[in-house]
Amino acid sequence: CLWTLASILNLTLKDALVPRAGVLKKLLAPLDAVLEGFYNAILLHHFDSHHYTSPYSEATNNLISFIDLLEVLLASRIELELPLRCQRILFLKVSYVFNLISSSIPYVIKKKLILLLKKCVLYKSREDAKSGSLFLQTPSLCEDMLALSNAVLQVVNLTWLNQIPLSGKSSYFGSSEAAPGDDSQGGSDQTVLRALSLVVLKALEFKIHHCATEAEIK
Repeated sequence: CLWTLASILNLTLKDALVPRAGVLKKLLAPLDAVLEGFYNAILLHHFDSHHYTSPYSEATNNLISFIDLLEVLLASRIELELPLRCQRILFLKVSYVFNLISSSIPYVIKKKLILLLKKCVLYKSREDAKSGSLFLQTPSLCEDMLALSNAVLQVVNLTWLNQIPLSGKSSYFGSSEAAPGDDSQGGSDQTVLRALSLVVLKALEFKIHHCATEAEIK
């Protein structure tokens, strides 16, 4: 079901002949509350169980399908002037994603989520994409980016980054020390390293531009 919905959304976004905003609203509006419920239920799940130890398990595939759907929902919000809750949920409840990244799920899912966060911080509304302005024109997007930035800076201020592996093997964001019992010398995943760095920098940049006082900036 997740795969089918993501595919329909993808095809709608690529179809230049249909009124995309109308089709997306008709498709997603009845599912809005359902998809938010899915987000809460799926991402708050206990991911340290044995079902998620293999990157090829059914549970892992289901989670990847849901992340694919989140990615399409993010891409689809540009079509609607007032985005639905399911298109904003990734920004508003991003702490669920942080917890998932620092859990013991397979590395392939952690990487997929980190790259999704990168897409979030680089996201621009259609109006903003034209102007190229950092000050987002759409009120809902500005609100969402601020919520995302606050959440990112909050976890970075703790020890979240130190828990994030930079490869499927032994290299971590905080150091290159090998994991206990791991003798292999895998190099750092530069894609993930760049994505994480960009997420932090963009969050900081957006927060600074929306601080009310100089003291808050400092």
